Amino acid sequence: MSRREKIEAMLAEEPGDTFLRYSLAMELDKEGDHTASLEKFADLTRDQPPYVPAFFMASQQLARLGRMSEARGFLREGIEAARTQGDAHAAGEMSEFLASLGHAD
Repeated sequence: MSRREKIEAMLAEEPGDTFLRYSLAMELDKEGDHTASLEKFADLTRDQPPYVPAFFMASQQLARLGRMSEARGFLREGIEAARTQGDAHAAGEMSEFLASLGHAD
């Protein structure tokens, strides 16, 4: 059984587990299934409250894929979510990454 299959089996028992959902998105990225991975990250960003690490990981994946405008969008939303949740560290990391991507295309 692959790591992804193990995570999926655990998710079948605990479908709302945020960390398992995040782990599956990460695993799908490693496997090269970017569409599915990005969908899972996007789902996590729509949770209440949004799962802040998902914004950062989605933006990094999008940047690796050359989809800079989308990466910037995730970062801007993630910075706001992090600030709302009082997570200055995550907001700072995402702000630095956003700055490293330069100006809009």
